Parts: sequence; C-alpha cells; structure tokens
Amino acid sequence: MSNKGDRQKGDSKGQDVRMSNIIAAKAVADTIRTSLGPRGMDKMIQKGEGDVLITNDGATILSQLQVFHPTAQMLVQLSKSQDIEAGDGTTGICVIAGSLLSACSELLNKGIHPTAIAEAFKLSAAKAEEVLVSCAKPVDLLDRASVLDAVNTCLSSKVVHNNADVLAPIAVDAVLSVIDPATATNVDLTDVKIVKQLGGTVDDTELVRGLVLERPAKHSAGGLSKIENAKIALIQFCVSAPKTDMENNVVVTDYTAMDRILREERKYILNICKKIKKSGCNVLLIQKSILRDAYNDLSLHFLAKLDIMVVTDIERTDVEFISRTLHLQPIAHVDSFTPEKLGSCALAEEVSVAGGSSKVVKFTGIVNMGKTITVLMRGTNKLVLDEADRSLHDALCVVRSLVKKRYLIAGGGSPEAECALKLTQWSKTLTGVKSYCARAFAEALEIIPYTLAENAGLNPISIVTELRNRHNAGDFSAGINVRQGVITDMWKEHVVQPLLVNTSEISLATECVGMILKIDDLIAVR
Repeated sequence: MSNKGDRQKGDSKGQDVRMSNIIAAKAVADTIRTSLGPRGMDKMIQKGEGDVLITNDGATILSQLQVFHPTAQMLVQLSKSQDIEAGDGTTGICVIAGSLLSACSELLNKGIHPTAIAEAFKLSAAKAEEVLVSCAKPVDLLDRASVLDAVNTCLSSKVVHNNADVLAPIAVDAVLSVIDPATATNVDLTDVKIVKQLGGTVDDTELVRGLVLERPAKHSAGGLSKIENAKIALIQFCVSAPKTDMENNVVVTDYTAMDRILREERKYILNICKKIKKSGCNVLLIQKSILRDAYNDLSLHFLAKLDIMVVTDIERTDVEFISRTLHLQPIAHVDSFTPEKLGSCALAEEVSVAGGSSKVVKFTGIVNMGKTITVLMRGTNKLVLDEADRSLHDALCVVRSLVKKRYLIAGGGSPEAECALKLTQWSKTLTGVKSYCARAFAEALEIIPYTLAENAGLNPISIVTELRNRHNAGDFSAGINVRQGVITDMWKEHVVQPLLVNTSEISLATECVGMILKIDDLIAVR
C-alpha cells in the first residue's frame, strides 16, 4: 500500500472554486427564470444614462446585465450563442444550464469525479437529442398554418403578444419572400430590413415589397416629393464646393475676388448637377459625409430646378442593402456617373406615416429587385417600438430555424418531460457512475415544465406529477396548458416550436456545464 504522501492531496481548493463557479452561474440563471414562458414576468432595465428597457427576452436581459464573475459571464455568452443559433429559447437555455449545475453540485457532493459527470452528461445530451427527434414531426415551409403556429407560440411569451396576429404573418411572409423554400438551408436576416417609425400602434406595422428610407426628401429649395418611372442613383461623393485636405484660410481683400469665388463655386456645382441629369437620373440618394457637407443649399436648388428628387444622409451601413434592393451600384465619383449604374422603379414617393408626424420615402415596383424586403414597424412609444422590433426578430429567427431544420416539436414543457422519462428508463440500462449522472440529467430537465407551471401561478408539484403520469402512459405530446392550468395535447392546442430550438438548447447547455465542471482553479493575472 502506498504511503499517504505518494498520492495527490485532497483537492479542497478545486472543490471550492467549482462551488463558487456553480453558485455564480446559478445566480444568473435564477435571475431570468421568472421570465420563462407565456406567463413569465417582464424585466425593466434602467441603463446608466437613464434609458429604460422593458423586455422578457433572455438574451436581451443578459446582454444588459453587468456581470463580473467570469463563470456567470459564460452563461451570458451561452444565451448569446443560442440567440445566434436558433434565435428563440434564450431564457430556457439558461434555466436548463442552471438546473444541470444544481444536479452537478449534488453529484460532486457524493464524491463523483467532475470528468465522469461531464462525460455522462455528454452521453445523456446525445440520447436526449435522439428522443427529441423521435417526437418531432416534419414540416413543409409552404404549409403556412404550421409555420404560423410556431411563430405564434414564440410571440405568446413576448410583451407584444396581443399583436401576434399581425406580426406572425409578417414574419412568415418576410422570410419566405427572401429565400427559395424548396432549396434553402439558411436565411440571411440582413435581407429583411426593419424600419422603425414612432406613431400609430403595432397593428399598423406593414410589409413593404420594395424599399423604405427612414428620412424624408429634401424640400428646402422646392424639391420634389413624388417621381414616377424613377431612375435612382446612390452617390458617395459630395455635391458641394471642394475643400483642401488640410485646414486653411483664404484671405479675400476685395469684392471682385469674392464674386469670383462664388461664381466658380456655382459653376463647379452646376457642372456636377448637369452631369447627374445627363445620365437620366431623377432620384438622388446622397450618402452621409463626415469630412464635409455632402450637399449645400445651392446644390439642392440646382437639383430641384433639374426636377431631381433628393434624399440625403443615407447611412453607410444601409448602402449595401439599398444597392441590393434597387439593383444599382454606388457611385464614388461624378466622372463614373453612367446610366448602367442606376436602379429603376415604377414609383418613388414621400409618404406621411399614418398617426405620426414623420415622413418616409417609399420605392415600389422596383425593376430587377434583389431578394430583400422591408418591414415598416410602428409603435405608440419608443419602449413598445423597441420591444416589438426585438419580438419580430425572434419571430423571424423561428422561421429561420424551421428553414435550417424542417421539424416541429410540441411546446409547453412536453419535450423536456418526454426526455426526462426516456432518459430515466435509459439510465437503468447503464452501470456505475454513468447511471447516477444520467438520472440526475433527466431530473434536471424537468425544471422547464416546473418553471412554466410556477410562473403561471399553478401548483408546480401536482402539475409536473400529472405530466409525468401522462408521459408514462405514452402520451408524448402532453404539455402544460398555461391558459387553463391543465395538461393537454400540445398539437391540438397548436403550441409548437422548431426542433432546432430544443436540440441546440440541450447540446449548448451541456457543453457549457461540462466546461464549468472542468475548471478547478481561478488564476487572476495582472
């Protein structure tokens, strides 16, 4: 027998670090646990500069939290990765991770080695994915009713759930119009532009098959506000008098020199405007310039006289989207201003936004329009508008998840309950430590139905017990009906969600927990 000194000493420091990590991560998970599900609470976040944010989207709440503990930051990153992967389930993934960590602390107290727990959890997660796939039903993207059910389920837990009947069809139509449903495997959500305008209500939100610019046309020199058969140019140069690169002063001593400067300036600007008109352009979009004025009153006056409608201050970030939508090329210098770089559309007009004081410019009937679409988002105040924007983004992500993985699964805690049941049965076929860990993993998944019931003000213990019984009896789509407070068949209630949301929740949460378990020391480096 070896002497005590030959073996590694008791790893008490590693245990302490692990425990502090688990407690920190669980604290973050418990913060957002109350906002899970359709009856979840909303959080009001007050930022340093006095801005207020009301939301119950897990990723948004966590991104606003100032988390200092490195392990707690891992949960924030976990929620972000779920947001990127599936777009929905950002609250659920943190709740699952927190519950798995609770299970870990109990297993560690029994003396099971962290690596053994991590390995067993990995196996359990793979098994859970098999169970989820067996419960899922394939969906056709052109089956509008099924896709709408999934989007409505996603919106049911948002602040704007009352407007789901308006936002859900918009999300479905927006995604389906920028992809080819038969062949697509992913969706680039930058092809869907959300333009926010204060005024009106969320119900006034509309889908525009064309382009909407958030700013009005220029009228300071009698500019036009409506052009039919528009030829559109997007310029990145300045329509104003040139400046030197360095700071300089021109000293003028007499009036004749002053007149000459003004005359040259007029001539220079008029020359540019004539070149623009010569190419056949009648709608001019001017990119914002930082170094000098992109336009001045004189140039606006000339352009108005030449019957050219002008929209200024186009953001640099919007240039690519505008170019794709209007099928035009940005023009960097007036000498390269040629007719083939222009886009064309049937109608470009400035319209007043109903219920608001602002105006926007709409382009409709675009020739050779790129695969893009614009949503004109409305809201009574900034809080509602921002939350509606976030909710619509989540709804778009749900449709994207269905494009990536074309399966639907029941909601209402039913997939987690089914996984818990099947994993418990599977754990009995394993031996030794793995069996213990698999059972703990299965029990940890029941946190989702438990929390759903708790947030809805039901008795969680009796509801989860009833749910277990129904699943034991083979009713794998039974879930919690939050509205009536009973267990019902989720397919009949039309409470469904994309399979990708659940599979990525379990695989990402398990990966994160495995990482936290394997940390046995925290080293601060200056």
